[in-house]
Amino acid sequence: MIASLNGTVFSLTQQQLVIDVAGVGYQVFITPQTSSTLRIGEIARLHTALIVREDAFTLFGFTSQVELEMFDLLRSVTGVGPKSALGILAALTADQIRSAVQSEDDGAFRSVSGIGPKTAKLITVTLAGKLSGLATLQRSTSSSVTGSSKKIDLASVSLALQGLGWPERSATQAVRDAAITLGDSATADALLRAALGSLGSGKSISGGDE
Repeated sequence: MIASLNGTVFSLTQQQLVIDVAGVGYQVFITPQTSSTLRIGEIARLHTALIVREDAFTLFGFTSQVELEMFDLLRSVTGVGPKSALGILAALTADQIRSAVQSEDDGAFRSVSGIGPKTAKLITVTLAGKLSGLATLQRSTSSSVTGSSKKIDLASVSLALQGLGWPERSATQAVRDAAITLGDSATADALLRAALGSLGSGKSISGGDE
């Protein structure tokens, strides 16, 4: 699993880039908003989602953890694939998506190219009640917890839990809870141990997959 990339932008368009990481070029699909923040030859750090299909391994990149989580939530909706999810994030910010879901405004999603009325309605219904954790993450550090000497990527700890067999949503919620509990004393190992303890005791089941 490739959770993030940190390297030099080798080529760039509004829809994709190639980022050079230790001599390996990774093609990553992005939104025009992300593209506008990057420059060829400069260092970029992207939160990424690796989508595995029988015929391709495709990377989608985002400048914030919030956008990545929104991308994953959108993909959980029936009829919304990764390219459609990216298209929604190209047309609407994470805050606009959250607002539309909370107000049951499926019209916001119907305005996105390729999203029909049925799918738009499914987005508002499926995501209802699932965005509170996303708001908490955005208000805190967006992508990391600051420890005594370094920043810890919450997504990497969540991915480690997923590698041990825990569902994505349960793992993510457990890591958030652990980060809040540990505060400034948080390290990657401490977060992992605390999240495992929480998952093992069933305290984070409410954040699990439905």
